[in-house]
Amino acid sequence: MMLVLDDVTKVYKVGAFGGKTMTAVGGVSFDVRPGEVVSLIGESGSGKSTIGRMILGLTPVTSGTISFDGTPVKPGKDYYRHVQGVFQDPFSSYNPVFKADRVFGMIKEQYHPADKAWDQRVEEALTSVRLNPGQVLNKYPHQLSGGQLQRLLIARALLLDLKLLVADEITSMLDASTRIDVLNLLADLKTRGLGVLYITHDLSLGNYLAERTVVLRRGAIVETGLTGKVFGDPLHPYTRQLLSAVPRLHASWEDAAAVDTCLYHASGATGALHEAEEGHLVACARLPSCPAA
Repeated sequence: MMLVLDDVTKVYKVGAFGGKTMTAVGGVSFDVRPGEVVSLIGESGSGKSTIGRMILGLTPVTSGTISFDGTPVKPGKDYYRHVQGVFQDPFSSYNPVFKADRVFGMIKEQYHPADKAWDQRVEEALTSVRLNPGQVLNKYPHQLSGGQLQRLLIARALLLDLKLLVADEITSMLDASTRIDVLNLLADLKTRGLGVLYITHDLSLGNYLAERTVVLRRGAIVETGLTGKVFGDPLHPYTRQLLSAVPRLHASWEDAAAVDTCLYHASGATGALHEAEEGHLVACARLPSCPAA
């Protein structure tokens, strides 16, 4: 395994003088393998971005462990050589007073100060993310589209010895045609052995891109497995609710059917997740109020 999260929890202090606590993520465990796209799916406030920030070392873990290539994550220059993140709002990653390709210069200063072939490497990276160097170099952020800015950030990551990309809602601010271009780019990158954690609230995009899916609700995993199994045979009511809420061209709005059977307790499970079939795990439907608990 390349990236492994083991029982990861994040607790924030809230309220006046931090007298109370809020668990944003509770006991989350999953992994991302080389050359694999894993979708982390859930509604707003489910803890998706908090997990991404912990992986990137931007937020400390309260308990549990995150390891990369068998070693506990230690944010720093060596770690960021292999692990990078791209976020929802591409414009927020650029200083508007500097040209957009300054992001390449920063990478050169930190990691490749003596690289005489740097300009050629930049052009190759831009071409690999389907950008014309002549159209994007020496331009200010406001002169480029959101899709171009996102692809510039991915090209920047490729100039490192990148193994894992954390893509946090990177298509949510893009139009439909640009969105599919960025998704196809991520699909191409995984063929090079790049692992991608694709964080999204959009099930259709997760289904399009990922081999495996992790469904998050209120900071906990409620269902996980191969994307075809999770989407084709959803076992948890929350997953079914999310799927029923996906707009369909051939049907009007449909309410999610109520599900009374808790497959977790009906199976006699006692751990955090029950393996309903090989590689397909599901949590209790209504903890702590499940009548079967």
